[in-house]
Amino acid sequence: MIIWVNGAFGAGKTQTAHELQRRIPHSFIYDPENAGYFIRKNIPEGIKKGDFQDYPMWREVNYGMIKHIDEQYDGTLIIPMTIVNPQYFDDIVGRLRRDGVIIHHFALCAARKTLLKRLRSRGENERSWAAQQIERCIEGLSLPVFERHVDTDAMTTSEVVETIAAALNIGLLPDNRGKLRKKYDRIKTQVSHIRFFQ
Repeated sequence: MIIWVNGAFGAGKTQTAHELQRRIPHSFIYDPENAGYFIRKNIPEGIKKGDFQDYPMWREVNYGMIKHIDEQYDGTLIIPMTIVNPQYFDDIVGRLRRDGVIIHHFALCAARKTLLKRLRSRGENERSWAAQQIERCIEGLSLPVFERHVDTDAMTTSEVVETIAAALNIGLLPDNRGKLRKKYDRIKTQVSHIRFFQ
């Protein structure tokens, strides 16, 4: 099974993905961004694109990696990745589905105000690259191709995880962590995914 967690920057994709991994036995997180950072690092300055999703090779590499993992791995694959361009989404998710790969897609949605508040909580302001993408993400994710939508404005990460699990009829491991441990895990996940460049 593949669970694709989409959403605007600040919607909670990374935290949701890591919480899903903690609570779904034999699960693995695959991060398509890593292919983008590899491509960006190895492209001459004069032909670099502003967004690595614009490289056809980024979509091709991720299609190939996800297909390979799906064929070889018998656990649950969790993919936290923002994609709001319908063609790019089709180049990866649509193509995989046409190959018979089962992908359950969830778009985590929230109001602009909520997204900005969450971005500020991780040290980003309204001029950050992520904040500047909010309108594009909200507009793109409203398209039918990106359903199923989960409105996260008033939801905790645990509630989002439980909503996804219930929709897929997945039994979750109990979460016996205390408040301090949960906070520690959230901060650890957040810090480990800070990008010092975009």
